Amino acid sequence: MRSGSGEWEISGRRIAALVERYWYLLRSSWPRLLDLVYWPAVQMLMWGFLQTYVSQSDGFFARAGGTFIGAVLLWDILFRGQLGFSVSFLEEMWSRNLANLMMSPLRPIEFVIALMIMSLVRLSIGLVPVTFLAIAFFGFNLWGLGLALAAFFVNLMLTSWAVGIFVSGILLRNGLGAENLAWTIMFLMLPLACVYYPVAVLPSWLQAIAWMLPPTSVFEGMRALMIDHVFRADLMLWALGLNVVLFAAGTVGFLALLNSARRQGSLLQTGE
Repeated sequence: MRSGSGEWEISGRRIAALVERYWYLLRSSWPRLLDLVYWPAVQMLMWGFLQTYVSQSDGFFARAGGTFIGAVLLWDILFRGQLGFSVSFLEEMWSRNLANLMMSPLRPIEFVIALMIMSLVRLSIGLVPVTFLAIAFFGFNLWGLGLALAAFFVNLMLTSWAVGIFVSGILLRNGLGAENLAWTIMFLMLPLACVYYPVAVLPSWLQAIAWMLPPTSVFEGMRALMIDHVFRADLMLWALGLNVVLFAAGTVGFLALLNSARRQGSLLQTGE
C-alpha cells in the first residue's frame, strides 16, 4: 500500500475488485451465510420472549413495547457492523494474502472503503431477515421507525467502522496474536452504551463517560422515540459530532499503526 500524497487518491475499480473477492468468499460457504443470521435471530427471539413475559406483569413494559427488541436490533447493527469490517480484514490475514495486497497498487483508503462496503453487505444479509422475524413473532417493525431509523443506522455504522479501522491497525501491527480484539472490543462499550437501560441508572461519574460514546445517544434516542414518541434530533446531532471525532481518531490510529508496522517489518509476519 502506498503512502504519501497519492495515498488518498481513490480507484473505484480497485475497490470493486476487492469487494468482489470478499463476496466470492462469502457466498461460496453456506455456513458463513448461516452464521450471519443465526446469532442475531437467537438474540432477538430470546429478548423478544423475555419482553413478552415481563410486559404481562409490568405496566411500564406494556407501554414501552418493543424496547428490548429494538435495543437488540440496534445493538446488532453496531456489533455486526464492526465485526463484518474486521472479519473481512481477517480473511486477508488467515489466507496470508496481506503481503500480496501490500505489493499491489491498492491504497489504504481503498482497502478501508472496500471493508466498509463488505460490512454493509454482511450486516444486510444477517439483519434484514431478522427484522422480518421480529414482525412475525412480536409485531415489532423496525422499518416503521422511518427517518429515525436512518439517523440511528448512520450513527451506529460510523461508530462500528471507526472501531473496525482501529482494530485493523492493531492487527496489522501485532498480527493474529491480537485477533481476539476483533471479536471482543465492542463488548467493552456495551455497559456504558446503555443498550438495555437508560443512562440515569449509571453512577453520576459514569454518566459523563457514557455520554461521550456515540451509541449512548442512539439508544437513549430509541427509548425516547418508543416510550415518549419523541424524536431527539439533539441526541442524533451530538452522536454525529462524536462520530466525526471518533472516525478521524480511528483513521489516524490506523495510519500510524500501518506506518509502525512498516518500520518494524511486521507487515509480512501476520502469524501469532
